[in-house]
Amino acid sequence: MSKQVAWPDSARLALSIVVNVEEGSESTLLDGDRGPEPVDELGVAPRKPIRAHANESNYEYGIREGWPRIQALLERYQVPATFCAAAVALERAPQIAQCIREGAHEVCSHGYRWQHQFAMDEDEERAFIRNAITSISETTGQRPRGWLSRYLHTDNTRRLLQEEGFDYHMDDYSADAPFWAPVQGTDDPMLVLPYAIDSNDMKFWTAPSLTPDAWLDYACRTLDTLLQEGAEQTRMMSLGLHLRIIGRPGRIGALDEFLKYARAQDGVWFATRADIADTFAAQVPANQIREPLRGWERF
Repeated sequence: MSKQVAWPDSARLALSIVVNVEEGSESTLLDGDRGPEPVDELGVAPRKPIRAHANESNYEYGIREGWPRIQALLERYQVPATFCAAAVALERAPQIAQCIREGAHEVCSHGYRWQHQFAMDEDEERAFIRNAITSISETTGQRPRGWLSRYLHTDNTRRLLQEEGFDYHMDDYSADAPFWAPVQGTDDPMLVLPYAIDSNDMKFWTAPSLTPDAWLDYACRTLDTLLQEGAEQTRMMSLGLHLRIIGRPGRIGALDEFLKYARAQDGVWFATRADIADTFAAQVPANQIREPLRGWERF
């Protein structure tokens, strides 16, 4: 694999810190949903369509306690982050929207609400995308250029994102570098900036035995490997964070240590995903499409 892109200042690795903002847009009877979200740390859900008052407070924790801790670290280490935000979450947390608006940050759409869109028909999904654009543009003063679904999306998603003016899509875990991908139903490719699950702080829920030290070690090992490979290949790293997860007092120190470690390494470019997209697109023509593996023509 050749090195296609020269990152700024001869950096060998583009490091993307992604702050997911979902709190306030989750499923709840208060917003007319059929049921509540599962209890995050336990993965259980009530069998009846009732309010899960305790779990609602867990999401509230992310805004009240987790966010100030994360914000303080972003400011301390001067990190430009990409905020993958559900639009309604920013409507209900204007202090976060203000931070995005006034800082060197980017906002990426995580949907209008933190909802699954895989069951939507084309008209419903288009409205979902447009509502997110309108809301996020109003709260942050930025039109979102990227999109991250809640886990699953439809065969129409990338085409709809193209038609609505998005520059990149994140729902992909197949690479450690950006690439141009074919889009079903059109001859125009779309820029994909792959995300990462393995280094995501969601692992604290899916692997309850994971300690902050183990997560930190894994994140640093990931950075070390990609930084080394970046001497000869185009490399980017995603670190996904959640207010109500990494923002807990027993975990926030691991993020502090990672940012300190990353800042101390030569050749690391802290970048928003929009910056990564622009740099890649300026050097790699859109006709250089990464061909899918045989039998993997998915989008």
